[in-house]
Amino acid sequence: MKKILVTGGCGFILSTFIDHMLKKYPDYSIVNLDALTYAGRLENTERFSKNPRYTFIKGDVCDRVIVKKAMEGADMVVHGAAETHVDRSIVDAGSFVRTDVLGTYVMLDAARQQGVGKFLYVSTDEVYGQIQDGSFRETHPLKPRNPYSAAKAGADLLCQSYFTTHNMPVVITRSSNNFGPYQFPEKLIPVLILNALHNRPLPIYGKGENVRDWIYVADNCEAIDTVLHQGRLGEVYNIGGGNEKPNIEIAKLVLEIMGKPESLIEFVKDRPGHDMRYSLDSGKVAGLGWKPEHSFEDAIRRTVEWYVKNENWWSPIWIRRTG
Repeated sequence: MKKILVTGGCGFILSTFIDHMLKKYPDYSIVNLDALTYAGRLENTERFSKNPRYTFIKGDVCDRVIVKKAMEGADMVVHGAAETHVDRSIVDAGSFVRTDVLGTYVMLDAARQQGVGKFLYVSTDEVYGQIQDGSFRETHPLKPRNPYSAAKAGADLLCQSYFTTHNMPVVITRSSNNFGPYQFPEKLIPVLILNALHNRPLPIYGKGENVRDWIYVADNCEAIDTVLHQGRLGEVYNIGGGNEKPNIEIAKLVLEIMGKPESLIEFVKDRPGHDMRYSLDSGKVAGLGWKPEHSFEDAIRRTVEWYVKNENWWSPIWIRRTG
Protein backbone atom coordinates (compact mmCIF):
# COMPACT_ATOMS: atom_id res chain seq x y z
CA MET A 1 0.00 0.00 0.00
CA LYS A 2 1.50 3.32 -1.10
CA LYS A 3 0.96 6.35 1.10
CA ILE A 4 0.46 9.86 -0.26
CA LEU A 5 0.44 12.97 1.91
CA VAL A 6 -1.78 15.69 0.44
CA THR A 7 -1.77 19.18 1.94
CA GLY A 8 -4.76 21.47 1.53
CA GLY A 9 -7.04 18.50 0.88
CA CYS A 10 -10.09 20.20 2.35
CA GLY A 11 -9.95 22.88 -0.31
CA PHE A 12 -11.51 22.92 -3.76
CA ILE A 13 -8.83 21.42 -6.00
CA LEU A 14 -7.11 19.04 -3.60
CA SER A 15 -10.33 17.54 -2.22
CA THR A 16 -11.24 16.73 -5.82
CA PHE A 17 -7.77 15.27 -6.29
CA ILE A 18 -8.11 13.03 -3.22
CA ASP A 19 -11.49 11.79 -4.42
CA HIS A 20 -9.96 11.02 -7.82
CA MET A 21 -6.98 9.15 -6.36
CA LEU A 22 -8.98 7.03 -3.91
CA LYS A 23 -11.28 5.93 -6.73
CA LYS A 24 -8.51 5.24 -9.24
CA TYR A 25 -5.90 3.56 -7.03
CA PRO A 26 -7.27 0.93 -4.61
CA ASP A 27 -3.74 0.24 -3.32
CA TYR A 28 -3.13 3.87 -2.23
CA SER A 29 -3.80 5.40 1.17
CA ILE A 30 -4.03 9.16 1.56
CA VAL A 31 -3.34 11.43 4.51
CA ASN A 32 -4.87 14.89 4.23
CA LEU A 33 -3.15 17.69 6.20
CA ASP A 34 -5.26 20.84 6.31
CA ALA A 35 -5.49 23.75 8.74
CA LEU A 36 -9.20 24.31 7.97
CA THR A 37 -8.86 28.02 7.33
CA TYR A 38 -11.79 29.88 5.75
CA ALA A 39 -11.69 28.01 2.40
CA GLY A 40 -10.82 24.59 3.80
CA ARG A 41 -14.02 22.78 4.70
CA LEU A 42 -14.64 19.29 6.05
CA GLU A 43 -17.84 19.31 3.99
CA ASN A 44 -15.62 19.01 0.90
CA THR A 45 -14.38 15.63 2.12
CA GLU A 46 -17.69 14.03 3.09
CA ARG A 47 -17.79 12.06 -0.17
CA PHE A 48 -14.73 10.02 0.88
CA SER A 49 -14.25 10.71 4.61
CA LYS A 50 -15.36 7.20 5.63
CA ASN A 51 -12.98 5.48 3.22
CA PRO A 52 -10.65 3.29 5.35
CA ARG A 53 -7.72 4.36 3.17
CA TYR A 54 -8.24 8.04 4.04
CA THR A 55 -6.95 9.89 7.12
CA PHE A 56 -7.45 13.53 8.05
CA ILE A 57 -5.03 15.49 10.21
CA LYS A 58 -5.85 19.06 11.18
CA GLY A 59 -2.66 21.10 11.13
CA ASP A 60 -0.66 23.96 9.73
CA VAL A 61 2.02 23.30 7.09
CA CYS A 62 4.22 25.77 8.97
CA ASP A 63 4.18 23.53 12.07
CA ARG A 64 7.25 21.30 11.84
CA VAL A 65 6.03 18.80 14.44
CA ILE A 66 2.67 18.21 12.78
CA VAL A 67 4.21 18.07 9.30
CA LYS A 68 6.77 15.49 10.41
CA LYS A 69 4.05 13.33 11.96
CA ALA A 70 1.79 13.57 8.92
CA MET A 71 4.62 12.73 6.54
CA GLU A 72 5.87 9.62 8.34
CA GLY A 73 5.98 6.71 5.92
CA ALA A 74 4.80 8.77 2.94
CA ASP A 75 5.98 7.58 -0.46
CA MET A 76 4.84 10.75 -2.21
CA VAL A 77 3.76 14.26 -1.26
CA VAL A 78 1.34 16.50 -3.15
CA HIS A 79 1.70 19.95 -1.62
CA GLY A 80 -1.21 22.19 -2.47
CA ALA A 81 -1.95 24.02 0.80
CA ALA A 82 -1.85 27.74 0.13
CA GLU A 83 -3.58 31.06 0.48
CA THR A 84 -4.93 31.63 -3.02
CA HIS A 85 -7.21 34.64 -3.46
CA VAL A 86 -5.62 37.67 -5.14
CA ASP A 87 -7.98 40.22 -3.58
CA ARG A 88 -7.18 38.96 -0.08
CA SER A 89 -3.44 39.10 -0.81
CA ILE A 90 -3.72 42.78 -1.70
CA VAL A 91 -5.20 43.49 1.74
CA ASP A 92 -3.04 41.05 3.76
CA ALA A 93 0.11 39.83 2.01
CA GLY A 94 1.67 38.54 5.23
CA SER A 95 -0.52 35.46 5.57
CA PHE A 96 0.28 34.54 1.95
CA VAL A 97 4.02 34.80 2.49
CA ARG A 98 3.76 32.72 5.66
CA THR A 99 1.64 29.87 4.32
CA ASP A 100 2.79 29.78 0.71
CA VAL A 101 6.53 30.35 1.19
CA LEU A 102 7.38 29.36 4.76
CA GLY A 103 4.93 26.46 4.66
CA THR A 104 6.52 25.15 1.48
CA TYR A 105 9.98 25.39 3.06
CA VAL A 106 8.81 23.35 6.07
CA MET A 107 7.26 20.75 3.76
CA LEU A 108 10.37 20.50 1.59
CA ASP A 109 12.71 20.17 4.54
CA ALA A 110 10.59 17.45 6.14
CA ALA A 111 10.38 15.55 2.86
CA ARG A 112 14.14 15.79 2.39
CA GLN A 113 14.84 14.50 5.88
CA GLN A 114 12.39 11.62 5.53
CA GLY A 115 13.51 10.60 2.04
CA VAL A 116 10.14 10.99 0.32
CA GLY A 117 10.15 9.40 -3.14
CA LYS A 118 8.43 12.27 -4.97
CA PHE A 119 7.35 15.79 -4.03
CA LEU A 120 4.81 17.48 -6.31
CA TYR A 121 4.19 21.18 -5.81
CA VAL A 122 0.89 22.59 -7.06
CA SER A 123 1.73 26.01 -8.45
CA THR A 124 -0.22 28.37 -10.73
CA ASP A 125 -0.01 30.07 -14.11
CA GLU A 126 -0.16 33.41 -12.30
CA VAL A 127 3.53 33.16 -11.44
CA TYR A 128 4.29 34.13 -15.05
CA GLY A 129 2.39 37.40 -14.86
CA GLN A 130 0.45 38.54 -17.90
CA ILE A 131 1.11 37.94 -21.58
CA GLN A 132 -0.14 39.99 -24.52
CA ASP A 133 0.44 37.54 -27.36
CA GLY A 134 1.25 33.84 -27.54
CA SER A 135 1.31 31.42 -24.61
CA PHE A 136 3.60 30.84 -21.66
CA ARG A 137 5.91 27.86 -21.81
CA GLU A 138 7.63 26.37 -18.78
CA THR A 139 10.88 28.11 -19.75
CA HIS A 140 9.41 31.62 -19.52
CA PRO A 141 10.70 33.74 -16.61
CA LEU A 142 8.47 34.27 -13.59
CA LYS A 143 7.12 37.83 -13.33
CA PRO A 144 4.34 37.83 -10.70
CA ARG A 145 2.35 41.06 -10.39
CA ASN A 146 0.45 40.68 -7.11
CA PRO A 147 1.29 39.42 -3.59
CA TYR A 148 -0.49 36.08 -4.13
CA SER A 149 1.35 35.19 -7.31
CA ALA A 150 4.62 36.49 -5.85
CA ALA A 151 4.26 34.17 -2.85
CA LYS A 152 3.48 31.24 -5.14
CA ALA A 153 6.46 32.11 -7.31
CA GLY A 154 8.69 32.18 -4.23
CA ALA A 155 7.53 28.70 -3.23
CA ASP A 156 7.85 27.48 -6.82
CA LEU A 157 11.48 28.65 -6.98
CA LEU A 158 12.20 27.20 -3.56
CA CYS A 159 11.07 23.80 -4.81
CA GLN A 160 13.35 24.12 -7.82
CA SER A 161 16.26 25.07 -5.58
CA TYR A 162 15.76 21.94 -3.47
CA PHE A 163 15.97 19.83 -6.60
CA THR A 164 19.23 21.50 -7.64
CA THR A 165 20.82 21.82 -4.19
CA HIS A 166 19.62 18.68 -2.44
CA ASN A 167 18.69 16.47 -5.40
CA MET A 168 15.13 16.40 -4.04
CA PRO A 169 12.69 14.47 -6.28
CA VAL A 170 10.56 17.53 -7.05
CA VAL A 171 8.04 18.13 -9.85
CA ILE A 172 5.87 21.22 -10.30
CA THR A 173 2.50 21.80 -11.96
CA ARG A 174 1.29 25.25 -13.00
CA SER A 175 -2.39 25.17 -13.85
CA SER A 176 -4.70 27.77 -15.32
CA ASN A 177 -7.92 28.96 -13.65
CA ASN A 178 -9.87 26.03 -12.22
CA PHE A 179 -13.64 25.85 -11.90
CA GLY A 180 -16.16 23.22 -10.85
CA PRO A 181 -18.09 21.89 -7.82
CA TYR A 182 -16.94 22.76 -4.28
CA GLN A 183 -15.15 25.99 -5.32
CA PHE A 184 -15.26 28.58 -2.54
CA PRO A 185 -17.78 31.36 -3.31
CA GLU A 186 -15.28 34.19 -3.63
CA LYS A 187 -13.90 33.05 -7.00
CA LEU A 188 -15.37 34.42 -10.21
CA ILE A 189 -17.59 31.60 -11.46
CA PRO A 190 -19.23 30.71 -8.09
CA VAL A 191 -19.82 34.43 -7.44
CA LEU A 192 -21.52 34.80 -10.82
CA ILE A 193 -23.68 31.71 -10.32
CA LEU A 194 -24.82 32.54 -6.78
CA ASN A 195 -25.44 36.22 -7.51
CA ALA A 196 -27.49 35.28 -10.57
CA LEU A 197 -29.40 32.71 -8.54
CA HIS A 198 -30.37 35.48 -6.09
CA ASN A 199 -30.97 38.08 -8.82
CA ARG A 200 -28.14 40.20 -7.46
CA PRO A 201 -25.68 42.22 -9.58
CA LEU A 202 -22.81 40.24 -11.09
CA PRO A 203 -19.66 42.30 -10.32
CA ILE A 204 -17.16 42.42 -13.19
CA TYR A 205 -13.85 44.25 -12.83
CA GLY A 206 -13.15 47.06 -15.30
CA LYS A 207 -14.77 46.33 -18.65
CA GLY A 208 -14.61 42.57 -18.30
CA GLU A 209 -11.87 42.28 -20.90
CA ASN A 210 -9.40 40.33 -18.74
CA VAL A 211 -8.80 36.92 -20.30
CA ARG A 212 -8.25 33.66 -18.42
CA ASP A 213 -7.66 30.10 -19.60
CA TRP A 214 -10.23 27.94 -17.80
CA ILE A 215 -9.87 24.27 -16.88
CA TYR A 216 -12.42 21.99 -15.25
CA VAL A 217 -11.10 20.86 -11.88
CA ALA A 218 -11.45 17.14 -12.68
CA ASP A 219 -9.21 17.58 -15.72
CA ASN A 220 -6.59 19.39 -13.67
CA CYS A 221 -6.60 16.60 -11.07
CA GLU A 222 -6.11 14.00 -13.78
CA ALA A 223 -3.14 16.03 -15.04
CA ILE A 224 -1.64 16.29 -11.53
CA ASP A 225 -2.00 12.53 -11.24
CA THR A 226 -0.23 12.10 -14.60
CA VAL A 227 2.67 14.35 -13.58
CA LEU A 228 2.94 12.67 -10.17
CA HIS A 229 3.45 9.28 -11.79
CA GLN A 230 5.12 10.13 -15.09
CA GLY A 231 6.65 13.58 -14.69
CA ARG A 232 10.40 13.91 -14.94
CA LEU A 233 12.11 14.99 -11.72
CA GLY A 234 13.08 18.64 -11.58
CA GLU A 235 10.64 19.58 -14.34
CA VAL A 236 7.71 22.00 -14.50
CA TYR A 237 4.47 21.17 -16.32
CA ASN A 238 1.88 23.71 -17.46
CA ILE A 239 -1.72 22.52 -17.24
CA GLY A 240 -4.16 24.56 -19.30
CA GLY A 241 -7.68 23.87 -20.45
CA GLY A 242 -7.36 25.63 -23.80
CA ASN A 243 -10.41 27.76 -22.99
CA GLU A 244 -9.32 31.40 -23.12
CA LYS A 245 -12.28 33.66 -22.44
CA PRO A 246 -12.76 37.25 -21.23
CA ASN A 247 -14.59 37.62 -17.94
CA ILE A 248 -17.55 39.38 -19.56
CA GLU A 249 -18.11 36.33 -21.77
CA ILE A 250 -18.13 34.06 -18.72
CA ALA A 251 -20.73 36.27 -17.05
CA LYS A 252 -22.98 36.31 -20.11
CA LEU A 253 -22.73 32.52 -20.48
CA VAL A 254 -23.67 31.91 -16.85
CA LEU A 255 -26.67 34.21 -17.23
CA GLU A 256 -27.71 32.46 -20.43
CA ILE A 257 -27.52 29.02 -18.81
CA MET A 258 -29.54 30.23 -15.82
CA GLY A 259 -32.10 32.13 -17.91
CA LYS A 260 -31.22 35.47 -16.33
CA PRO A 261 -30.97 38.91 -18.02
CA GLU A 262 -27.62 40.50 -18.91
CA SER A 263 -28.83 43.62 -17.12
CA LEU A 264 -27.59 41.93 -13.91
CA ILE A 265 -23.99 42.55 -14.99
CA GLU A 266 -22.41 45.41 -13.03
CA PHE A 267 -18.97 46.79 -13.92
CA VAL A 268 -16.95 47.73 -10.84
CA LYS A 269 -13.64 49.47 -10.21
CA ASP A 270 -10.72 47.33 -11.36
CA ARG A 271 -8.39 45.86 -8.76
CA PRO A 272 -4.73 46.97 -8.53
CA GLY A 273 -2.26 45.03 -10.69
CA HIS A 274 -5.00 43.11 -12.49
CA ASP A 275 -3.31 40.90 -15.10
CA MET A 276 -4.92 41.30 -18.51
CA ARG A 277 -4.35 37.87 -20.05
CA TYR A 278 -3.09 34.42 -19.09
CA SER A 279 -2.34 31.72 -21.64
CA LEU A 280 -0.52 28.41 -21.23
CA ASP A 281 1.19 26.08 -23.67
CA SER A 282 0.35 22.62 -22.31
CA GLY A 283 2.29 20.65 -24.90
CA LYS A 284 4.72 19.28 -22.36
CA VAL A 285 2.10 17.57 -20.17
CA ALA A 286 0.28 16.45 -23.31
CA GLY A 287 3.49 14.61 -24.15
CA LEU A 288 2.85 12.46 -21.07
CA GLY A 289 -0.47 11.37 -22.56
CA TRP A 290 -2.82 13.85 -20.84
CA LYS A 291 -5.51 15.97 -22.42
CA PRO A 292 -8.68 17.58 -21.01
CA GLU A 293 -11.73 15.32 -21.15
CA HIS A 294 -14.42 17.95 -20.61
CA SER A 295 -15.48 20.69 -23.01
CA PHE A 296 -15.84 24.10 -21.42
CA GLU A 297 -19.50 24.38 -22.35
CA ASP A 298 -20.41 21.02 -20.80
CA ALA A 299 -18.29 21.65 -17.69
CA ILE A 300 -19.73 25.11 -17.00
CA ARG A 301 -23.27 23.71 -17.29
CA ARG A 302 -22.36 20.92 -14.86
CA THR A 303 -20.94 23.49 -12.48
CA VAL A 304 -24.02 25.70 -12.59
CA GLU A 305 -26.22 22.66 -12.01
CA TRP A 306 -24.12 21.57 -9.02
CA TYR A 307 -24.43 24.94 -7.27
CA VAL A 308 -28.15 25.12 -7.94
CA LYS A 309 -28.65 21.65 -6.41
CA ASN A 310 -26.27 22.03 -3.45
CA GLU A 311 -27.57 24.97 -1.45
CA ASN A 312 -26.75 23.14 1.79
CA TRP A 313 -23.06 23.32 0.86
CA TRP A 314 -22.84 26.99 -0.06
CA SER A 315 -25.59 28.64 1.99
CA PRO A 316 -23.57 28.92 5.27
CA ILE A 317 -20.77 30.68 3.39
CA TRP A 318 -23.18 32.82 1.41
CA ILE A 319 -24.93 34.03 4.55
CA ARG A 320 -21.60 34.99 6.17
CA ARG A 321 -20.42 36.84 3.06
CA THR A 322 -23.65 38.64 2.16
CA GLY A 323 -25.45 38.93 5.47
